[in-house]
Order: sequence, then C-alpha cells, then structure tokens
Amino acid sequence: MSTYLLEIGTEELPADLAESVIAQLDLNVTNDLNSSQIKFSEIRVTTTPRRIALTIEGISLYSEDNISERKGPPVSQAFHDGKPTKAAIGFARRYDLSPEKLEIRETPKGVFVFAKLIEKGKPVKTLLADYLPGWISKLQGRRFMRWGKGDFRFSRPIRWIVSLIDSEVLPFRIPGCDPEIQIGKISRPHRLHGSTLEIKNAKTYFNQLQDVGVTVDRNRRLANIKDLVLNHETNKKVKPDLTEPLLNELTDLVESPLLVNGSFDESFLELPPEVLSTVMKVHQRYIPLYKENVDFDPLSLDSRNILLPSFLCISNGLSSAKENIILGNEKVLKARFSDASFFIKSDLLIDSSARINKLNDVTFSEGLGSLYERVTRIEWLVKLLTSKLKFDQEDIEKSVKVAHFSKHDLVSNMVGEFPELQGIIGSKYLLHEGESRDVCLGVLEHYKPKGSADALPSNNLGNAVSLAERFELLFSIYAKGERPSGSSDPYALRRAANGILLILWNKDWQLNINEIQNDALIFWQQLFPSLPFEINSLSNDLKEFFRQRIISLLEEKDIDLDIIQAIAGDTTPTSNLLDDPTDVYFRTTLLMEMRKNNTLNLLQAVVTRASKLVSKSSLPKDVIDPSGFVDKSLFEKVCEIEMFNVLEKLKPLAVNSDRVKYKLLADGLVSSAETLANFFDGEGSVMVMTDDINIRNNRLKLLTILKNQSLKLADFSKLS
Repeated sequence: MSTYLLEIGTEELPADLAESVIAQLDLNVTNDLNSSQIKFSEIRVTTTPRRIALTIEGISLYSEDNISERKGPPVSQAFHDGKPTKAAIGFARRYDLSPEKLEIRETPKGVFVFAKLIEKGKPVKTLLADYLPGWISKLQGRRFMRWGKGDFRFSRPIRWIVSLIDSEVLPFRIPGCDPEIQIGKISRPHRLHGSTLEIKNAKTYFNQLQDVGVTVDRNRRLANIKDLVLNHETNKKVKPDLTEPLLNELTDLVESPLLVNGSFDESFLELPPEVLSTVMKVHQRYIPLYKENVDFDPLSLDSRNILLPSFLCISNGLSSAKENIILGNEKVLKARFSDASFFIKSDLLIDSSARINKLNDVTFSEGLGSLYERVTRIEWLVKLLTSKLKFDQEDIEKSVKVAHFSKHDLVSNMVGEFPELQGIIGSKYLLHEGESRDVCLGVLEHYKPKGSADALPSNNLGNAVSLAERFELLFSIYAKGERPSGSSDPYALRRAANGILLILWNKDWQLNINEIQNDALIFWQQLFPSLPFEINSLSNDLKEFFRQRIISLLEEKDIDLDIIQAIAGDTTPTSNLLDDPTDVYFRTTLLMEMRKNNTLNLLQAVVTRASKLVSKSSLPKDVIDPSGFVDKSLFEKVCEIEMFNVLEKLKPLAVNSDRVKYKLLADGLVSSAETLANFFDGEGSVMVMTDDINIRNNRLKLLTILKNQSLKLADFSKLS
C-alpha cells in the first residue's frame, strides 16, 4: 500500500477559509475514491496559512475489479444433452466468453444461465490524475480571485503543487492557469527557513516540514497554541482571554506558533476593559490577560481592577527574533490604544443627548427614514409593550429613556472606529454623565441576544427595549416588502424573531403578538403612506414567519418533532399560536417531561382513539362542558357515567388554561386514563357506533368533548 500526497501552495490564505476547505476536500475525495472502488485506509486534510495538504494513506495501486452479471436464456434452451445450444453460444459470445464459462443458477422463475463479467481495476495513478484538477477547482469560498492571464479562480494565487505517490511525482494539469502551475516535489518551508524544500517521499512529508519550521497538522497547531497560552506561567491569578474563535483564527494565521509576552503602559488601564479587549482581540489578534476571580462590572469605566497591563501574542516568527517581535507589537498596540483614548476624550466633550440629533443625518434603510426616526418608532413600541406587560409607571418611563438613548453611540467617534463597541460604549458614556445604572445597563444589553446561544438582557428595561427594537425591524422591513429567502437574510430578521421568542420564554412573559402586530401595523401605515402594504396580508406573513421561528427554536432545544407539530404545527392557527408564544413553549416542555416519565403514552392512546372516531363530529372545538350537550338518560353502562364524571372534573381545568391548570389537566387526564380506556375495552365497555343513532351520537359527543379538552394541551393525533 502507498501514500499519496497533494500539497497546494498559495499566497497567505484567509484565516476563515481553513475549516471550510478541510470539510470540502475531505468529502470530495472520499466520494470519488469510493465511487471508483479505490481502497484506502485514511484520508487526512489539513491547512496552514500557505498550504492545503491532502494525504491518502494505504491507497492501493489499482482500483477493485468490477464484477457484474447478465442473465441469459433458461437452461432448457441453453443446453441439450449437456451440450451448449446456439442460444448459449450466442449469449456467451456477446460477452466474449466461452459457453463453458456460463454459470447455471436457480431463480424464482426457474433455472437460467448467467454470464459473470469481470472488469479489471484501473491504475490508481490514472484515476487520480483525472480527479485532481476537479478536487482543486471544486473548492469554494468567499472572494475567490484570478491571477496572471488565466481564468482559473482560487482563494489566493497558487504558487506550487506537490503531487506524489510515495516518492514518484504524479503529474496532472489544472486547465485555465496561465502561467501554468509547476507540479512536482518542490515545496516551501517556513518563510524564514529558506526558499524551497524537496519532498523526498509522501510518507515523510509532515516530518520534513516540521524540520523546517512548519507544523502542517492544523489540530496539532491548535493544541500547541492552547497549551502555550494556558500554561504560559504558573501564576493562577492570571486568566488569558483565549476564546474559541480567537484560538481558531490564530491557528490559521501561523505555521510555527511562537508565544510572545508583551506589555503596555498602565495609564491605558484608564480605558474601559471592552475597549482594550476589542483592540487586542479583534484588531490585533492578541490575548488579553484578566485578573483571576474578579467580578467584572459590565458598566466599568476603567480596567484597573480587571486587566493586567500585558498581553500574549502568537507570532509566526522565530525565537531568535522574539525581542524585535515584542517591540513591534507593543508599538502597534500603543498607537491603537492612543487612538482609542483620543476618540473617547473627544466623544466625552459632547453630551449624549446632543448626539441623538445627529442620528437624523444617518439613513436607516431606503424608504424607512433616518436612524433618529427609527429610534422614535422603537420608543413608541416600548410604550406599547411595557403597557401590555404591565410595567409600573417608573419602569415604563425608564424603558422609554433606554430606547431614546439606545442608538446615540452609533454616531460617536469610538463606534465609528470600533463598531464592535456599539451599545457598550454608549452605556458607559451615559454612566459617566450621571445616568442611573439600570438605564445604562438597559442601553448596554438591548442588543442581546445576538444568537440563540447568546446571553439575554439581565434587567427588564433591556429586555423591553430589545423586544421593541426587534419588532421595529420586522415591521419596517416587512412593510418595505422584503422577506428572508433561503440563506439570504441581509437584515437578520430570523435572528430578530428568535430574540423576541427567547426573551419571552426566558422571562415567562405572556405577550399577545397578534395585538402588538395589529396596533403597530396601523401606526406604520400612517407613518409610511407611500409603502404599498396591506395590513391583513402583511400580518399573515409575519404570523407564519413567527411560526417557523417557533418551530426552529424548539428543535434547537431538543423538543421532539412530533410534539412540536402537535402544538405548533400547520393545523394550529397562527393567530392562536401567537396569542401567547410562552404558552406554546410551556406546553411543549410539559409534554416532553411527560414522555420522559412514560405518562404520555397512557394518555395518547385513549385520546388518539377518541379523535379518530369523532374526526367528522359537528360539535365545535370550543365545547368542553358535557352538561347541556350529553344526555345522561341515554347512558346504558357504568363506563359512560364514569367518562361523563371525568369530563366534568376536567372541565374547569380546560377553561382559560394557565401554567398551573395545564399541569393539573395533564395529571387529571393521565390519572383518568384507565377509566377512559374502560369506555372502549373494559368488561363493561360500549360499542360507540351502535345502531341506535341517538345513543351513538351521545357517545360521540362524550368522545368529542374528551378530544376538545385534550386539545388545550396538544393535538394528540400528531404524536408518533
């Protein structure tokens, strides 16, 4: 068995390309090798900033023989007295076989002759040479480019390609490259280790590169960087801020990780920690050092008790140049911190209230006015939401104030240079001006959550404004006529709707989204008379959009799909669904708990059976009281009386259901499951579809009311 090596050498690749390329190349190679029946033991794909490397271990030199067979005439026609007939001879000749090579086999339709065909395996070198151009050209990513005079596109210009089976060069050609890429044994070492490197054998590739300063294996580089950072010193009072995204980015920026310790002037600790951290992590890819076991105040105006005046850096240089690397990084960081300090000082010369007027000069979106007008819409929604959520007057006024100041920092110098600090720096400016902490915290947190895994606002003010901002975005963009489509969602409307639902579920707030939409869309129509939208149509679009987000979020929370469909599926009117989305979440989690406790099956069997019998019942779904609809004088057996008594007992629990009543209703149905089952299967059970039409209808009414009561929990017919 041999080893094949492909190394695609390039100019420095974007750091965010690595993981995508590894997955793409691994999939394409695996599919092609399997389809060609080429045996191998392992495929290994990895990257560095300057190369994409593929090795195929244990690859055979020939593909497997392809064995197939063809069915011929019946034996009775193919042989006579043990000798082949013209039919057998002609069938064998068709496949270049002698009649003696034909096989006799019994089938369900009788005994027939078969021709066994063996197509010999092809040389793997030939197959690989055909596949290789496609493996390279199929790789996709953002901002692929052309170079030279050719039409071939890749993330960065390809400078060399190594293609070896063991020690032998496997040549191939990439169409569209001009100048043509040379394919052979010549690779490149680390930039500081020379210009060229001859790969002697595919099996020695990783070791040879390691000897010249290149750790090709991405996983090994990542583990090395993590170890260097987390164990850079034994001082347990220091906590490096090495996040997973930063770790992955550093891994894809260096070929030979070198840990560098740097420092900066303590005077910069007068800046907020988020400012220092953003400059270090986002702009310079440095690792900030936090003090261990420090309670981090998100509104802190300085970093003296939070950060150390030092940082870690992962360099791609050599240890001999370490001092120069430190000096260079410290010089760059000092300049960036100085800029940040200047921006903050210049921002503080202007009152936050004065900045709000500048929002008039910034367009929110074409046809939707300025950012200032957007803020006024958010304020209007905050008043509506907080009144529906029954905030007290003081919190309503504070929530409106949070909305009023929510976007003022978008026109600050600081956010202009560091967009990542929007909301964060604005809250700190307000605190500096003497605003209350809860209002400042609301401004800070109203952007949350930024994703389904992100933290939610911690105070009611932030939650209220976060809801208002997301509703404003949805109403405005939908009114404009734009919708998310497939993977295209430029305004992040899905994320906005998800944020609304996550906040409501987390706070256990009962909010009628239908009422919010109706009130808001009437107001929007007054604000934007030129926008061609019809309220009912737009409202229906939003309702269905919210349904899909509810289903998607419930799936993310590992709720079983059949339970989701039973509560939020297509059979549930969206108007009912959005009367109280938190109600939906509570019922799905309740049914999941019942399933885990093995109590759902008991209830499901009875309700499903009842539902099937009354599928065409004329009794409305809102009838949950057996009195006045069921005639007890028509009862013939005890089980009918017992069924009636159960429905009477459960009736008050199925009216205006709330969290407590749902649980009691579920428990009541489960505890009555045996009684309900006896209606069908007990010794004294009844025949529901009896010939007496009056008795039959009376029994169907009992079952319909049972179904209606259970519908307060879910549509049990959707459960698997």
